[in-house]
Amino acid sequence: MKHHISISDVLLGNKMAVARALNFLENRRPEEIGRVSELIEQLSRNPRPGRHIIGITGPPGVGKSSLISRMIGEYRNQNQTIGVISVDPSSRKSGGALLGDRARINWDPTDPGVFIRSMAAGRHLGGLAWRTRHLMTVFEAAYDVILLETVGVGQSETEIDEVVDTVVFVVQPGSGDSLQFMKAGIMEIPHILVINKADQKALAQKALNDLEAVKSLGWMDKSGWQPGIVMTSALEGWGQEELLTRLKAHQDHLISSDDNQRRRHNRISWILLLYRERFGSFGMETLGGEENILRLIEQVDIGNPFYGLCRLTEKLRDTLRSSNSGIIHERT
Repeated sequence: MKHHISISDVLLGNKMAVARALNFLENRRPEEIGRVSELIEQLSRNPRPGRHIIGITGPPGVGKSSLISRMIGEYRNQNQTIGVISVDPSSRKSGGALLGDRARINWDPTDPGVFIRSMAAGRHLGGLAWRTRHLMTVFEAAYDVILLETVGVGQSETEIDEVVDTVVFVVQPGSGDSLQFMKAGIMEIPHILVINKADQKALAQKALNDLEAVKSLGWMDKSGWQPGIVMTSALEGWGQEELLTRLKAHQDHLISSDDNQRRRHNRISWILLLYRERFGSFGMETLGGEENILRLIEQVDIGNPFYGLCRLTEKLRDTLRSSNSGIIHERT
């Protein structure tokens, strides 16, 4: 390929090749769209079969980065390779990642089995940068476990559920996050709840009681999974083993259900998101609204979501040409 990215090296998790592929996929130059699509095509068709994509979310300050540091160590002890994408709010001045969570994650940069990438959310309001899904194709091809860290889960920030396999929501004792979580109406999103900083014994127990009260209301997702609650202390270094056990249990649950259909749904959602981001409400209305666009997506090869976006773009262009031709004909 002209951009000198070795797909075989990416599949082996070679850090130089992974970094090169990520940099290329973040390229904003219009003339590179064709080659970006080509790269996504190759990567999308070569994911690691047993990969597990885990979303780590929760309000700032709950200790997500410290928890991720512990998880990295635990996964490496299991000889699993791990990639981390940290999505931060954007700086209005520079456009770059504002919090720089990568700097707070404790890891060994010389470890060939760990790769961490920070990226800014930009103007996107869904808690994720729209290019996150592009970059995810690299991580899915290169690593056994992918951790996607994002700031906050709210009613406008729920699309992480359509990107990852397992959503982990992190709260801390005494912050009121657990109660706010109940009020937010998003109880169906997390698959595992983590009360971090649980070395604060009394406060941690109160947070546990609050969340157990939610579970007693029959909290369960569509697949029949009953979310669990894990107590951890990133400071003291305990609870991570139980968290990884719960994560593996959820992965096994997904495999026993229709995991392929769920991932197909996520790819369709990806294409719809990309189209909406690019063309807005005008583009949605021109192609007959969301339901009609979803029907159009079903008709294309979604192995490469970027290809699906290109097909929708062509359909939009043809529709506009036809509409303009009709207007000109009426005037003449």
